[in-house]
Amino acid sequence: MPRPLRHVFVCMQNRPPGHPRGACAQKGCQEILDEFLFELQFRQCFDKVMVTPAGCLGPCGIGPNVLVYPDGVLYANVSKQDVKEIFDEHLLGGRPLARLQAPAEFW
Repeated sequence: MPRPLRHVFVCMQNRPPGHPRGACAQKGCQEILDEFLFELQFRQCFDKVMVTPAGCLGPCGIGPNVLVYPDGVLYANVSKQDVKEIFDEHLLGGRPLARLQAPAEFW
């Protein structure tokens, strides 16, 4: 397997309902992961992008969170509808999306 250009981590953290930190799992992270995996397969770009479910990425209150390496870009409040744009612009185009990046105080 070739080394990918970018590695996407999708937070899948789950906590009990009412937990003070919240959790990405309660904010739709599964459909975000599913959409990343769909786009990966649809585009057949396995040599360029890897997608991995992850545990807590930190700023639970602004999730669902997606982290892209080696760029070190943390996206916050990601929705299923944002995934195609992240693929087009950042993962394949090399241009991180400023509008989705976590605020500096979080990342």
